[in-house]
Amino acid sequence: MNAVVVPELPAVAIEPGRLAQLAQGLEGLTPAQLYWVAAWSASLAAQAQPGGTVPAAAGKAAAARLTIVYGSQTGNAKRIAEQLARRGEAAGLPLRLLRADAYPQRELAQERHLVVVISTQGDGEPPDDARGLFDFIAGKRAPRLPSLQFAVLGLGDSSYPQFCTIGRQLDARLAELGGSRFADFGEADVEIEPVSEPWTERALEQARELLKQAGQPAQPARVPPLHAVPRSSHSREQPFAAAVLANQRIVARDSLRDVRHVELSLEGSGLHYQPGDALGVWPRNPPALVAQWLDALRLDGAKEVAHQGRTLPLRQWLEREREITRLGRPFIVALAAVSGDEALARVLRPEQSAELAVLLANDQPIDLLRRHPAPWQPEVLLAALRPLAPRLYSIASSQKAVGEEVHLTVAVVDYEAHGSTHWGAASTFLAAADEDGKVPVFIESNERFRLPADGSRDIVMIGPGTGVAPFRAFVQERRESGASGRNWLFFGNRHFTSDFLYQVEWQQALKDGALHRLDLAFSRDQADKAYVQHRLRERGAELYAWLKDGAHLYVCGDSAHMAKDVHAALIDIAATHGGLSPDEAKAWLADLLTQGRYARDVY
Repeated sequence: MNAVVVPELPAVAIEPGRLAQLAQGLEGLTPAQLYWVAAWSASLAAQAQPGGTVPAAAGKAAAARLTIVYGSQTGNAKRIAEQLARRGEAAGLPLRLLRADAYPQRELAQERHLVVVISTQGDGEPPDDARGLFDFIAGKRAPRLPSLQFAVLGLGDSSYPQFCTIGRQLDARLAELGGSRFADFGEADVEIEPVSEPWTERALEQARELLKQAGQPAQPARVPPLHAVPRSSHSREQPFAAAVLANQRIVARDSLRDVRHVELSLEGSGLHYQPGDALGVWPRNPPALVAQWLDALRLDGAKEVAHQGRTLPLRQWLEREREITRLGRPFIVALAAVSGDEALARVLRPEQSAELAVLLANDQPIDLLRRHPAPWQPEVLLAALRPLAPRLYSIASSQKAVGEEVHLTVAVVDYEAHGSTHWGAASTFLAAADEDGKVPVFIESNERFRLPADGSRDIVMIGPGTGVAPFRAFVQERRESGASGRNWLFFGNRHFTSDFLYQVEWQQALKDGALHRLDLAFSRDQADKAYVQHRLRERGAELYAWLKDGAHLYVCGDSAHMAKDVHAALIDIAATHGGLSPDEAKAWLADLLTQGRYARDVY
């Protein structure tokens, strides 16, 4: 082994054997990974020093690198941050890429070149993995940052009123702390592809110049970054055509909702997943909805239309290429302009944000096309519509149990509103997939939603409705791996007799010991509605005892109501059974989140 050289650092006595082990462990890591190790080591050193100061060497290293931090709930910010890192590495920039909850907050004061890619969730909230960092930067403990050059790319979905709020707030706060923007503040709709191309090029060019000024010229990349080499040739951009193995309804005929259990084959794909990951599905829009659009628009579906260098029949654009089930603000803006409708334009004014929120929540684009007829040109229409985006489904199986298969639990979106039937894109597409069909899929990793590495740890799973999907995978995985920890599931739905998803499997799991506790909440089976948060409060003493003893807690499902209600119930439980004040209970739960013992997969 070559001699270990540590340039420009004071001599530190390290035993030769340990130094050799360290060098061997670092061998083959990319520059980005080495910077991550350096940051982690510096953080440990800071915690060990009086006053928690960061060594001068760490400050010098910070001046000579670009740090990219991402906060991501569904994977979009992570994906874009990785794209940025790959391009930066290819350009020879020294950089490190960190998830927000892995970023050492003590190092922020020494940071010199920082890019943050962060999404906004629900009603203007940061993603779970960025809550700690966001609160730190927004709070009183944040340091002054007069030497920081930063750029923020905010991501969001324009169908939500609080579009990119977190990115906007973080950008303003970093500037308030004394930082200087080295690239223009940007925000992007996560459903528009590619969301970051112009911004990425501009940011990298600016970063290259700043690092050159700091005395760190770019170096040719010698090896491809490991995180850029996929284990499979199939990805979001190149999905695998998965054969349908099973597609069955798992609710009673009289249930108000159609919920499907779908099994797909991954044979020959090379795709692998872990419990907690999601399956991306590239859908097609329902043909019946496309027909409704063409009727409302009074346009010929067979007409060839050129857009962005491609020419396709308008019907094919609407069925396979454009988003027509989700309403977003950009489409409303375009419709108001084409129709000249003053009432629609008024909804877009800042003082009408509440009315806009109701419109976005309750209407699909077809409803607006019917209420506000306009003389659309096909080219203008396509420019106003977002590209059709994949849908992510929590995987409902463990690969240890099912091999080269992947299972999904799908609630079919099919309802009556405004006098006509409304459909969801992916759920309708999956519901119609027969056993001769193929579904284009890819794996979306979710590192924040993982079973504990220690199989002796207890776990508590809260998953009403189709939110139970990943917990089917969890229980299968724990059974196959022989985990000794206990498994407790809270499940809820409307009716016991018609909506008890995977009832037979849960009952069998209770019998064979794969599931140790099962608490149920069927909201419509009694006069007073009962939800999972009510069961949590009823079992509060035992639940708190499990968590105090080290159990991991998981929540999956609706973010708008359920996840908030469950979070509030958990705070009440900590206060009631832990003797904590409300603020202490909130801090305790936030600490569980930071530790990774409280994980949420909410949408």
